[in-house]
Amino acid sequence: MTDGAQVIALSSMAAAQGVRIGMRSVSVHSIAPQVVLQPRDLLREQQAFDAVALALMQYTPEIATIGHQSLVLDVSASLSLFGGHRRLSRRVYDTVQALGFSLTLGMAPTAQAAWLFAQDHARQRARRPGQHRTQSQSPIHPVSTAQVSKHQASTYRLLWRRTIKLGTMRRYLDGLSFTCLPEAATHQEWLEGIGCRTLSDIRRLPRSGLKRRTRTGLLDALDRAYGEAPELFEWLQAPASFQVAIELPYRIDQAPMLLFAAQRLLAQMSGWLVARQQAVRCFLLWLVHEKGRASLAPTTVEVTLSEPSCEEAHLLRLVKERFGQLQLLAPVIALRLEASQLSDRVAPSGQLFASPASNAQDYHRLLELLIARLGADALRLPAPCADHRPEQANQWQIVHQASTLENAEMPTAARPFWLLEQPLPLVVRQHRPFYGSSLRLLSGPERIEAGWWDGALALRDYFVAQGEEGACYWIYRERDASSARWFLHGLFA
Repeated sequence: MTDGAQVIALSSMAAAQGVRIGMRSVSVHSIAPQVVLQPRDLLREQQAFDAVALALMQYTPEIATIGHQSLVLDVSASLSLFGGHRRLSRRVYDTVQALGFSLTLGMAPTAQAAWLFAQDHARQRARRPGQHRTQSQSPIHPVSTAQVSKHQASTYRLLWRRTIKLGTMRRYLDGLSFTCLPEAATHQEWLEGIGCRTLSDIRRLPRSGLKRRTRTGLLDALDRAYGEAPELFEWLQAPASFQVAIELPYRIDQAPMLLFAAQRLLAQMSGWLVARQQAVRCFLLWLVHEKGRASLAPTTVEVTLSEPSCEEAHLLRLVKERFGQLQLLAPVIALRLEASQLSDRVAPSGQLFASPASNAQDYHRLLELLIARLGADALRLPAPCADHRPEQANQWQIVHQASTLENAEMPTAARPFWLLEQPLPLVVRQHRPFYGSSLRLLSGPERIEAGWWDGALALRDYFVAQGEEGACYWIYRERDASSARWFLHGLFA
């Protein structure tokens, strides 16, 4: 990447060709003509920075900017929730990397110290051969720092400094080069002239003389870093509504290949939902096709949840199932995501053992997964109605409409689970109903007289009958006919 005519960031492949930070564009073309130079795009950098900040709000709502495109996260109240500072650091790293960016982290009891640790880590990476330099930077706190690169993330050994103890933090700070602190770097020539190399060397200088030479900026920055002065931040606020988009680097003509871009959008939505204390019930994904004379309208993928959720992994699983069944009509060049239906987020109970609520959550997630895989119309739930006629009482509705039906208690009499769609007429042999063999009546009758209000009058006597092979059947005899006819209406398991 170039800013003007000077290289400010590069990939490991470009570094292997001899390209270095600060090199002029002409020099790059002369030694590595195959290297592609991309001009710096400040607007896209800011959009990427905002996307990372929004995604990280799932770990804490207290996020602020510090330094040059750096983020500071106050995770003091989140350490226990996410299993400690090591697990939280790993989750932050994975989230930013899933968005397609690299980062460096630093953790300390103060934001300034965490930012300095991340700065030092970034400098170490820049000095190691084969590593590209990160362009934008950000912190982790009890405070935490995450340095974010606009380029594709590369895997490297994590060397960031993490501490939640004040004494350990100060010991780490003492060994840092003072050039990591911008307020000290402006006086680099004078400080090196008097023998200063680290932050501890500066702290040993007389404060009154240091104040006269550097005014108050350097001392204030040191005090904030060492926890001897308060730190004030203006926390970022999540927008009132959520709608984000992403442009794809190339045309995609297979829906499963869109999952990597959808994951970036879902990570941002998950952070936005947590920051707003809300959960999504329905969200829309628009697949934007190429524009031209025969351009098509965007393909809409609607994902409706049985139970509101804000968990990125669960939402991604549902989108993956939908993409697996989707046939694209044209190549896709961009994606848009919108949270259309929201509800208040219900905090987990935190109980040790499973509760009915947790079992219900698993049940609803199973329904959502089946709907995403089979379609909304393919999955139905039993919805009994208050009617004595079995064919009317036994109703089925699609999942999203079953809750609107009238709930009814099941009858106390024995009834089978397998009910025939149309009753089957039975022949009578030796004054007994016959179905493969003569049926012996075990219990009954259960008399039903209903339906006079809708013109479908039913006058029946139901019996539980058993065949010679031992199978049980649910049969009935009509009472409104001159000759009593028998019908098979259900089978017992």
